[in-house]
Amino acid sequence: MKTIQAGDVKIGHGEGLCVIAGPCTLESYDLCMTIGEAVKTKCDSLEMGYIFKASFDKANRSSIHTPRGMGIDEGLRQLEKIGVALGVPTTTDVHESYQAAQVGGVVDVIQIPAFLCRQTDLLVAAAKTGKVVNVKKGQFLSPAEMENVVNKLSESGADQSGIMLTERGTFFGYNRLVNDFVGLGDMMEYGWPVCFDVTHSTQQPGGEGNASGGRPERAPLLAKCAVAAGVQAVFIETHTDPSHAMSDGATMLPLERSLGLLDELARLRAAI
Repeated sequence: MKTIQAGDVKIGHGEGLCVIAGPCTLESYDLCMTIGEAVKTKCDSLEMGYIFKASFDKANRSSIHTPRGMGIDEGLRQLEKIGVALGVPTTTDVHESYQAAQVGGVVDVIQIPAFLCRQTDLLVAAAKTGKVVNVKKGQFLSPAEMENVVNKLSESGADQSGIMLTERGTFFGYNRLVNDFVGLGDMMEYGWPVCFDVTHSTQQPGGEGNASGGRPERAPLLAKCAVAAGVQAVFIETHTDPSHAMSDGATMLPLERSLGLLDELARLRAAI
């Protein structure tokens, strides 16, 4: 398996578990710093790499009336400021191909949302930034179909910067996701690191009518299964008060629970 690098964080076989974590949306600088400082301190103590994550725009909200975020210009200013203050790499998602170059000028990892993982122009634009590209597997795709995604990125230059694939659940009936742990192994065979999205995997898409529901109490169980399966990174959306979060409050873990979970994952990782 190839090792990729975002800032000072290495992700791959033989490296420590990488943690990608932060609030779903860039709500405020102070909130992001509170979360980022706590997670960084914990990751440092556990010798885990840490990448801060937050979105400047939630373009795929269930309802047109729900908040989307502060937008690309202010969002990137905040992300750059947060990354410098914390001294960690950052990541955010892009939804349009024209956003890739601007985002790539600020963050270390460009995230492709699951719903957009087959969008060729978006993948090509992300690959051309020279930054690590993390693609979330579409809820509608099998692990085998992600090979085409890898090939699009590789043929567009991402072999040089690095690729990561993220499992976040597959549609099962209505308002329900399931995780295919055999599929984690299948995706690892493409030769790039695989990340497990701990919190979105508990999502119940559209489960609350004009918003998605979730079962965050099952996130720790899924996280431990994924680490036992050998993933190289975990993705956790976390908040000081999920019930008042701007988005994904139904799936985000409370900050203190996230910190405790990292302790558990470190012990499990050491055991295997």
